[in-house]
Amino acid sequence: MTRLTVLLATTALFTGVALAQNDNSGLGHVEGVAPATGEAPEAAGQPVETNPPNAPDQQPASADQTRAPQPAEMPQVEATVVADGLPHLWAMEFLPDGRMLVTAKEGQMMIVSAEGQAGDPIDGVPEVASEGQGGLLDVALSPQFAENQTIFFSFSEPRDGGNGTSVAKARLVEDGDTARLEDVAVIFQQMPTYDGDKHFGSRLVFAPDGNLFVTVGERSDPEPRVQSQDLGSGLGKVFRITPDGEPAEGNPFIDQEGALPEIWSYGHRNLQSATLDADGTLWTVEHGPKGGDELNQPQPSLNYGWPVITYGVEYSGAKVGEGQTAAEGMEQPVYYWDPVIGPSGMALYTGDEFPEWQDALLIGGLVSQGIVVLHTENGRVASEERVPLDARIRDVRVGPDGAVYAVTEQRGGGDSSIIRLTRAAN
Repeated sequence: MTRLTVLLATTALFTGVALAQNDNSGLGHVEGVAPATGEAPEAAGQPVETNPPNAPDQQPASADQTRAPQPAEMPQVEATVVADGLPHLWAMEFLPDGRMLVTAKEGQMMIVSAEGQAGDPIDGVPEVASEGQGGLLDVALSPQFAENQTIFFSFSEPRDGGNGTSVAKARLVEDGDTARLEDVAVIFQQMPTYDGDKHFGSRLVFAPDGNLFVTVGERSDPEPRVQSQDLGSGLGKVFRITPDGEPAEGNPFIDQEGALPEIWSYGHRNLQSATLDADGTLWTVEHGPKGGDELNQPQPSLNYGWPVITYGVEYSGAKVGEGQTAAEGMEQPVYYWDPVIGPSGMALYTGDEFPEWQDALLIGGLVSQGIVVLHTENGRVASEERVPLDARIRDVRVGPDGAVYAVTEQRGGGDSSIIRLTRAAN
């Protein structure tokens, strides 16, 4: 196991140590390409973001909606590479014994030991459409995993005429040093099928009532993106389903003619971060346009605006639609970033390693190349800090040891690493 230790401060003492090589050349304007730049603030109470906005003429709806101040207390953090040389990872989930179940974009699933040793690829994973942003995406354990060994995973499913995000469940069966999936069944398919390679989402989060939240994208292109506003379309939505893939009881549109009964909320762009807070409430972060990543607390039946309203601009610099940031009947984001962070993966911190982060939201940053820490109060963002890691962060989890684990990726493919964040020794 290769181990590399660096000291960081969340006041943004950039290490200059590359945990992964990040070749962003020639990739186009998708999912955040340009790394963060600019001088980091040195004092608590000042916003961590100092770069100029992409949409300087746009104003937040409230003073606390963007560029929150840094908190007064921020821990010193030590980052250690636990595992490297892994395929292009997308998600990870801790098994009850402390091992890590990981997904790789190209369609592999494997188990990584607590010491960082990767096992052989797990047999039985269905075919995925791995072009562009597609592939094997999120993974979640059944709330009854100890009894039924069932896992759930999302993936871009190849279909006649294109592809789409689907959710499957299977039993994870281990036999000595090998593992396989049995009883694989697709329980949910985002429809309509579309022939594209962008904006699949997707994250899976089990609610306290045992139902499953599924987040999906709107497929990016101008033609399908407008379907985020269409209750008869599965693009750009948060869904709430049972573990068998049926619409969950109490869904807001379950009895509305012409609406998909699985829908929880709509008007989303490309949701790749989701978690529950201490009260069991869902939070999401979605990729926005250039200068429009946003944090939401999706509520049943509500419309979050895309593409009618949004902060930020098209990657070309043009307005998105009419350039509106607010409209009647459409929700404002709790918080937004301009410039973007490139969000992917999110966890609620509940461990003992970092008491300063208790109940904070930890968000992976592909563009900001680190972890974004949001402290919330009464449903609003009170402060924001950054843990710079000089690597694109695809997923974030809190381990059973209270440490924070992050999955790195290279934008053009190639190896991934798993890094572990602990409190630095005084």
